[in-house]
Amino acid sequence: MAADYNMMKDVFDNKLRDSQATAVTPISPEKFDIEEYASYEAPLNERCARFWQGESGVLVYRRMRVAEVFSSGSRDMQASLAWQLGALKESMKFKADVPNFLEPWYGLGVIATAYGVDYVWAPGQAPAIEGKFASTADLLAAPFRPVAETPVGRHNLEMIEYMLDKTGGRLPLSFCDLQSPLNTLSNIIDTSQFYMDFCLDPDTVKAAMDRTADLIIDYTRLQQQLIGDALVKPGHGFSSCRAFDGLGLSDDSVTMLPADMYLDLAVPAMTKAGDAFGGTVFHSCGNWSDKKEVIAGIPNLRMADGAFSLATDPGANPTEGYADTFASTGVVLNTRIVGDPELVESKVRELWKPGMKLIVVTYCKTPEEQAYVYDRIHEICQ
Repeated sequence: MAADYNMMKDVFDNKLRDSQATAVTPISPEKFDIEEYASYEAPLNERCARFWQGESGVLVYRRMRVAEVFSSGSRDMQASLAWQLGALKESMKFKADVPNFLEPWYGLGVIATAYGVDYVWAPGQAPAIEGKFASTADLLAAPFRPVAETPVGRHNLEMIEYMLDKTGGRLPLSFCDLQSPLNTLSNIIDTSQFYMDFCLDPDTVKAAMDRTADLIIDYTRLQQQLIGDALVKPGHGFSSCRAFDGLGLSDDSVTMLPADMYLDLAVPAMTKAGDAFGGTVFHSCGNWSDKKEVIAGIPNLRMADGAFSLATDPGANPTEGYADTFASTGVVLNTRIVGDPELVESKVRELWKPGMKLIVVTYCKTPEEQAYVYDRIHEICQ
């Protein structure tokens, strides 16, 4: 039956604005049927709870990522919510186990703004941040303030309040995009000097990492208090729901460090932040397969996320060894796979073995294709 679908080559299409995005029609809060979505979400949350508490299993998540929300439109809270409500409505057409959710995304530099860094808005682009410090020691010596006192931090909290107000706090809502201490610092300290500091000034690096973890914890607690019962974990970019736990942290700079240095200088601060919210949830773009054993061994790791097709990420992870590494660990492997049904099926066969806790994130173009892929995934992972 898979042959009935158009084949998608496993290559990254650099002409696409967002390879993981879905086109949706925005819906105003006044026109969105909250009761309908609540009825849709409830049984999926029960399914997710059984998976989370179990020792092995598979879930399918058809992510509805909206390109407009993750680019220049991220600063417009009204437009962002309308696009995301459109995504929730569209998601109900696609057979899946994990419900989609709202998120107050406002760029990857939210925590970095505590160190006096502001966003740079290029026309039509997502916000960026520029390096500010010549060394890790310079950053430690500079003034800083709580994230909630920065313009970006305040705006993100206002987005949360706006979304809660317009939805009555009934719809699932996550934290904003949270970068790990390593990612946060690597974006605002001179790159060459920062990685030299790992060798020449490790105590200063540890201190900067630890301070940044505290900033993450304090700001995330504010978000948690605001969101309340609507909160889904682990958050931005991950398969998330009310039944899951842990704090999602993007740690893409892992690829820049040898394993021993990463474990000694970066992991303690990341796990400090994660443990405050039920455990650490790891993400890295690109190929982190050479560190998969290290990642799987992070203390209290709850989930690890990666891309497993070139159509998802031009530096995607190979599937080899992941099943052996993650099976029987209790750690969920969250696998993003953009591709046609045959490609998704082949990747899942390579990633699955008994003892795995596997979430397959799909991007099928039609409900019919999604239903076929959903059924095949569950047949394979028995």
